[in-house]
Amino acid sequence: MTETTTRLRPIVDGLFELDGEQLVLAGSRCTSCGTVAFPSQGSCPRCTSDTVERHLLARTGTLWTWTTQGFRPKSPPYTGPEEFSPYAVGYVELGGEIRVEGRLTEADPRRLRIGMPMRVTSLAVTGTDGEPRVTYAFEAVEAAE
Repeated sequence: MTETTTRLRPIVDGLFELDGEQLVLAGSRCTSCGTVAFPSQGSCPRCTSDTVERHLLARTGTLWTWTTQGFRPKSPPYTGPEEFSPYAVGYVELGGEIRVEGRLTEADPRRLRIGMPMRVTSLAVTGTDGEPRVTYAFEAVEAAE
């Protein structure tokens, strides 16, 4: 995480928190059946119990699957800049509890493989109001070291 992203407002309040300079995703866990959800929910998506508690997700996991976006999507719903850079999106299994969808910091398909170790990181983005924000993303562990 860079100093710049620690000073930006989150894209959505409550989506993550900082542990020092490390970004940690904040989900929920059902106290009745143990189901973990992300983002945090007020009731369990499995058993519908409303006895859920805040649950911080593991910071590392494995890439479960991924795809790339090679061209600028139509607007709406895309609200990004006219100048477009390809990006990748994937599902990362965190701590054996849950698979979370998110942007990947690597967009080159030759450098991505299912099962590769990943970790949560931050990504500076533009909010729907045009202001700079910070969100979560996943980076390859090898790239971060």
